[in-house]
Amino acid sequence: MISAVVMPWPDAPLELRTFDRPALEPGAVLLQTLGSEVCGTDAHLWKGQLAGVPYPIIPGHVSVGRVAELGPGTPALDVSGAPLEVGRVVTFLDVYGTCGRCWYCTVGHATTRCPSRKVYGVTLSADDGLFGGWADHIHLKPGVHMIPLPDGLDWRTFLAGGCGMPTALHAVTLGEIAFGDTVLVQGAGPVGLCAAVLAQLRGAGQVIVVDGSQVRLDAATRFGADLVLDITTTTADERLAVVREATGGRGADVTVEATGVPAAVPEGMRLTRDAGRYVIVGQYTNAGDATFNPHLDLNQKHLEIRGCWGSDVGHLYRSVQVMARYGRQFPWTDLISGEYDLGAAQQALEDVAAHRVVKALIVP
Repeated sequence: MISAVVMPWPDAPLELRTFDRPALEPGAVLLQTLGSEVCGTDAHLWKGQLAGVPYPIIPGHVSVGRVAELGPGTPALDVSGAPLEVGRVVTFLDVYGTCGRCWYCTVGHATTRCPSRKVYGVTLSADDGLFGGWADHIHLKPGVHMIPLPDGLDWRTFLAGGCGMPTALHAVTLGEIAFGDTVLVQGAGPVGLCAAVLAQLRGAGQVIVVDGSQVRLDAATRFGADLVLDITTTTADERLAVVREATGGRGADVTVEATGVPAAVPEGMRLTRDAGRYVIVGQYTNAGDATFNPHLDLNQKHLEIRGCWGSDVGHLYRSVQVMARYGRQFPWTDLISGEYDLGAAQQALEDVAAHRVVKALIVP
């Protein structure tokens, strides 16, 4: 029997249940879970803030495991086309079932908008199987995109970046950061911290991070931020004055919003220079409305705004390569505030929801 944590319904206590070992299809893989992150998405799921979730679910959408069993016949392949072997340590794209045929997949090249997409740990029901990372084992269906971790990349280091890294990589790519740019990041959670690191790797001349948690601001400083601003001790006008002083009166060249707080968006528009770029990645769920002045905040500023929702297999693949190449330059595992076994998953979820930790891992 296989143990897994089940979220039966929003606001309900998590349950530890047992499942039969699945019968694998040709091309399928059974992973023995090494670790799975607890992230803001899981808190949103627990609060019922995502639509179309088929509760009960097994949470955990970004995970790492060791190949324990391969389905018969057709070999399971990684994203490079190489066959997987038992014992290989891999991660996988949580998005499953993207059709590859709809307008968004073929013409728009925006697979995150494919209407057929399903997501491990989010939109696959526990009634249908082991389709989430908070479990001893994970059933990877044929067609799931699997990426081996390179030798030398510890799985904890990779999960310390977790889903924040491919999401931030998507956002930073959209931001088109150039050498010498001042980059401002709103929010120092996993996505924001990863964005701050990636901005440096893309040649940013200055990185400014804004948040309201001292723990997270301290992490931003350790990860190379040149300036941090605490929203609990400064006003919006004071933050604007500081950013302009640091940028010759202009504002940030590129701003990345990674807060999930609607009110942060109009402030981010004002913190960005005229003719700058503003990438909004933090508004993953519908947290409400915000107001801005279309003339002063957008049109007159000649501001370019880009929305960024989720990531695809290319972002995940590149994240693995970035972590393997540059992982030793940044103290990634320092972000792991706690490791929790399956029986302590409720505490892990509550700690993340309350922002008591930067990164929590479920380690069965």
